Amino acid sequence: MTTDTGSMRAVGRDEIDPAGMRVIWLLLVAAFVAILNETTMAIAIPELNIALGIPPEQGQWLTSAFMLTMAVVIPTTGFIVQRFTTRQVFLAAIITFALGTLLCLVSHGFLLLLLGRIVQAAGTGIMLPLLMTTMMNVVPPHSRGRMMGRVGLVISLAPAIGPTMSGIVLDNLGWRWLFGIVLPIALIAMGLGAKWMTNLGETTRAPFDAISVPLSALAFGGLVFGLSQFGGAHGGDGTGASATVLGWSFVAGGLVFLGLFVWRQLALQRRDAPFLDLRVFGSRNYVLSVIIMAVVALSMFGTFALLPLFLQTVAGLTAAQSGMVLLPGSLLMGLLGPVMGRIYDAQGPRVLLIPGTIMIVTAMFVYSRVGADTPVWMLVVVQSIMSLGLAASFTPLFSASLGSLQRHLYSHGSAVLNTLQQVAGAAGTAILVAIYSAALHSGEAAGLTPADAGGPGARAAFLLAACIAIVPVVLAFLIRKPEDQDEAEPQESAAH
Repeated sequence: MTTDTGSMRAVGRDEIDPAGMRVIWLLLVAAFVAILNETTMAIAIPELNIALGIPPEQGQWLTSAFMLTMAVVIPTTGFIVQRFTTRQVFLAAIITFALGTLLCLVSHGFLLLLLGRIVQAAGTGIMLPLLMTTMMNVVPPHSRGRMMGRVGLVISLAPAIGPTMSGIVLDNLGWRWLFGIVLPIALIAMGLGAKWMTNLGETTRAPFDAISVPLSALAFGGLVFGLSQFGGAHGGDGTGASATVLGWSFVAGGLVFLGLFVWRQLALQRRDAPFLDLRVFGSRNYVLSVIIMAVVALSMFGTFALLPLFLQTVAGLTAAQSGMVLLPGSLLMGLLGPVMGRIYDAQGPRVLLIPGTIMIVTAMFVYSRVGADTPVWMLVVVQSIMSLGLAASFTPLFSASLGSLQRHLYSHGSAVLNTLQQVAGAAGTAILVAIYSAALHSGEAAGLTPADAGGPGARAAFLLAACIAIVPVVLAFLIRKPEDQDEAEPQESAAH
């Protein structure tokens, strides 16, 4: 085992070393840029289809390929973060992201734009697990909630700004400026990282398994791609049926490879050389937190994908107006992240998680009653309630899950958490959009208007999401604060 140069003082002391704090802020900025980029693309796809002269099913690959790459890259971060230094991983991720953004900016055809999106996703997939693992290593246990609240701010604020910014840019400047705005910010983050990023913690000779990598890619990539097909499986031209068959084929294949991947890791664990250490599931608190996080992600990503469709098709709002409906709640969720973190540090997870999950379920059930005549102000209020519930849920889940693990499992726990969140988000988007689309096109085939046909589909999709979201409410009562976070001076620091 080797210790990185420029490492900070021992973890567990009352204050965070200034060098560690600077690294966290650099990672927060980089993660914000990466997530902002990811959330600007959904609104841009229709215009890109027209500008590039490509059919919708081909244009959808600009988002599907991004999700697919993320699903392939994230499981490898448990190995990457252990094997390489913080500085090496950060610079590799931000340079990769900037290169992908540049390719998108200068592209004049679909293939180069698609390549740029894949390269972007490779950098993005590393960034958030690196941020969370670094934070767990350098932040004293009793302050992790406050710092994880800042992660929650990034995760929620970027999606709040992304769609609105995308709409404004598309209306006034054109799609190329979506990348033209992001690129300078990424280059600034790269320059600051090259100057200020230091190495924190320790690196190890983490084992690399050439068999685990393709198994992981085929497992998680197959699941995410297959699920993405269900979201587009609609229409009356016969493409819906083929998309459904393709989706089920990839999901089935992904499950088979997932079984092989798990089998391989268990075999490697007997030699203490796993590529992705599944011993993270030995912590009951971690397992419960991950289950809740996955279900919350399913509901959140599904709702964020379905709500704009409902607002534009059923409620008759424009894309910009739809973004404004989502904006207040998302801003509220971001701004309250640090507040939720302080409450977690002082009171533990249940005081936040129980009311937070109840608010999410309540909002979903209200959404299951909406229609074309629902006032816009009511949708804003309901979305704000849901966002408040998400803010109260994310911080305790991040903190309690990773805080329940031993230090050497932080990177693996972060990789598993982010991977399952990605798969659950793809599942939520696929399920809700597929239910809505099926009802919409069935109604249109019967002669109904899109508004009349889409309403029942949206209500059915939201109702299913509400029923699924009951699970976190029950499990929230079982989440506890990890023992080492109950004292300002954990036992580990006393040993030093």
